Amino acid sequence: MSQPQTATDRLGTDRPGQLPQVHLPRNAGMPLDLDWVARVQANTSAIERRAASLPGRRTVKKDYQAAWLARAITLIDLTTLSGDDTEGRVRRLCAKARQPVRADILEALGLPHITTGAVCVYHEMVPAAVEALEGSGIPVAAVSTGFPAGLSPYALRVKEIGESVKAGAKEIDIVISRRHVLTGDWQALYDEMAEFRAACGDAHVKAILATGELGTLRNVARASLVCMMAGADFIKTSTGKENVNATLPVTLTMVRAIRAYEAATGFKVGYKPAGGISKAKDALVYMTMMKEELGDRWLQPDLFRFGASSLLGDIERQLEHHVTGAYSASYRHPVS
Repeated sequence: MSQPQTATDRLGTDRPGQLPQVHLPRNAGMPLDLDWVARVQANTSAIERRAASLPGRRTVKKDYQAAWLARAITLIDLTTLSGDDTEGRVRRLCAKARQPVRADILEALGLPHITTGAVCVYHEMVPAAVEALEGSGIPVAAVSTGFPAGLSPYALRVKEIGESVKAGAKEIDIVISRRHVLTGDWQALYDEMAEFRAACGDAHVKAILATGELGTLRNVARASLVCMMAGADFIKTSTGKENVNATLPVTLTMVRAIRAYEAATGFKVGYKPAGGISKAKDALVYMTMMKEELGDRWLQPDLFRFGASSLLGDIERQLEHHVTGAYSASYRHPVS
């Protein structure tokens, strides 16, 4: 990527966490167009070549890199989805979401106060997260619909969405039934996604495709399109529990589906890669792809999120290195 030369390309170095938000109409969906779905193909070799070219290219440096990394923090869904989660852990995570970078580092960089994009937890932890984030403007996202496998009884999956919304979740990360994709039952996937969207009400819905279990990039592209037709506000790669999570070829496939959907309908749909993104340099590669494939507007938290738990710690270390010239121990940047 060429060295940026303008304030826009620097992603607003002066105020990277407080960009003016232009309200976008929510994706209203459309009737299922099976002819369009059938026409969707994915040139795997070309996609893999394009994806492989990104990490080795020249990227942003110095002050520009600090600005990009500060923006990356505002795009993180800070996440804890462990069986041993406690309310205390969730409250500590929320405190980190409120103050993701030490104040002395922000001051040295001349940056304003920033926060993460959201905090993502299991349903049981939603009330604790909502209470801990009160007044911060940071939304709580809840994983739902039998996360991560999506194999609990259907009525319970729909009810789970309603319970999380009632508890205060503003975003719901649902998992689709993979079998609908693997068997090509696009009507069933559309109907499921549409009902999940309706159950979310005003809460935004992120459709987790579990791309590592869908077999082919063509399946990923078609599933992305069907979920957007059914009203998904975001499409998301993974639960983070699969053997293969977010990858650059999958990301390229999904963002090009988003581009095609916007061209046809006018609706902008968000994208969330999740699982395995733990290094600041990887975040920069994903952000570069979003900028080049979809444009600057997809580098704001209402259209792009990282699903991550450890990414924030590495970004904070990189920002401290930018200020001091030395890397600090990870324990100086605790997450929870």
